Amino acid sequence: MTVTVETLEKLERKITLTLPADVIQNEVAKRLKRLARDVKMDGFRPGKVPMNVVAQRYGYSVHYEVMNDKVGEAFANAAGEAKLRVAGQPQITEKEGAPEGQLTFDAVFEVYPDVKIGDLSTAEIEKVSTEVSDAAIDRTLDILRKQRRTFAQRAADQAAADGDRVTIDFAGKIDGEPFEGGKAEGFQFIVGDGQMLKEFEDAVRGMKSGESKTFPLPFPADYHGKDVAGKTADFLVTVNKIEAAHLPEVDEALAKSLGIADGTVEALRSDIKKNLEREVKFRVQARNKQAVMDALVAKAELDLPKSVVQSEVDRLVEGARADLKQRGIKDAEKAPIPAELFQEQAERRVRLGLVVAELVRAHELHAKPEQIKAHIEELASSYEKPADVVRWYTSDNRRMAEVEAVVIESNVTEFVLSKAKVTDKTVGFDELMGQA
Repeated sequence: MTVTVETLEKLERKITLTLPADVIQNEVAKRLKRLARDVKMDGFRPGKVPMNVVAQRYGYSVHYEVMNDKVGEAFANAAGEAKLRVAGQPQITEKEGAPEGQLTFDAVFEVYPDVKIGDLSTAEIEKVSTEVSDAAIDRTLDILRKQRRTFAQRAADQAAADGDRVTIDFAGKIDGEPFEGGKAEGFQFIVGDGQMLKEFEDAVRGMKSGESKTFPLPFPADYHGKDVAGKTADFLVTVNKIEAAHLPEVDEALAKSLGIADGTVEALRSDIKKNLEREVKFRVQARNKQAVMDALVAKAELDLPKSVVQSEVDRLVEGARADLKQRGIKDAEKAPIPAELFQEQAERRVRLGLVVAELVRAHELHAKPEQIKAHIEELASSYEKPADVVRWYTSDNRRMAEVEAVVIESNVTEFVLSKAKVTDKTVGFDELMGQA
């Protein structure tokens, strides 16, 4: 058949579809006849309901179903004939004034754009790397020790210091009036751990058991409690108990408690280093991948299909509602979430997806089976039973698709880095881990 495609605007196209009316009528009659064999109605035996009664009851819905099927089929054939890559769902409307015996429809839709990627050799990308130092291992050891610390009550004449666990009563007032969340009894926190505002910790540090103190505390303007943000409260705090922390020694007992088979400190440090190197590798890869994707977006020229962007916006809104529901927010599914909040993010995702897809197609950067297998095995290696984790991934098509997507992104990252002007930069461990 000959298909005429009309360009409306940028990626928007229109095709006019024509169907013989008798094709629709014959298919409707065929489906009604098939339906009549099994339909059940009061007063009739199964399969004995008169066709005119079946048509009266089900004719409209069957006709609607046939129209959808036949028009959809005609559109798919026409788009295929014209070799169009259709983006999103077409908007199909019936035209009036069609020739006798025919039905005519206009299908308005978008196509995927041609993606033009500029010269990657001119792209400038900063590629980071990080070494796991002895200092990083020492800090991780300290965290593990703190997780296993014990506390013993201090003598009455000893003051609270960083690392101590204090039990306090406190009451705060703003302009002489108590406020919600400003009072507690028997409240515990670790001095210097950042659980409380700095001014609160500074006031308690140096106090002794049984002492009370009144002090002003200015809440930051961006404090999460909006009722007190930017205001100054007067607090009365009483220290009931001070407990000094005791951290376990870095010895064989600690190593064994952390699951190190031979129980040596050397093996413990080696195990920590191995885990940190794995985490560093993933973070470095993520950071370099982000730099590559930013460079790709900057080098690409393309129009965005509005329908695909809108679908991505809808998906992000639904994801936000699901997150609210998971956090226990009442009526989360009805939450008024403005779609425009996600417009920019959706446009970037769609743009990046189209650019990456074009690069993968043009340079055959698809994920190879051995790459997928290696990635799964690497993910599984940090677990106690790697074989079970491998089976967990390989038994689910959705999880396998997610792994494949990660591998493809890695292939794209390596390809772009091989073409671009790359500047190597060593980043400190704390900076990479967000601890600087």
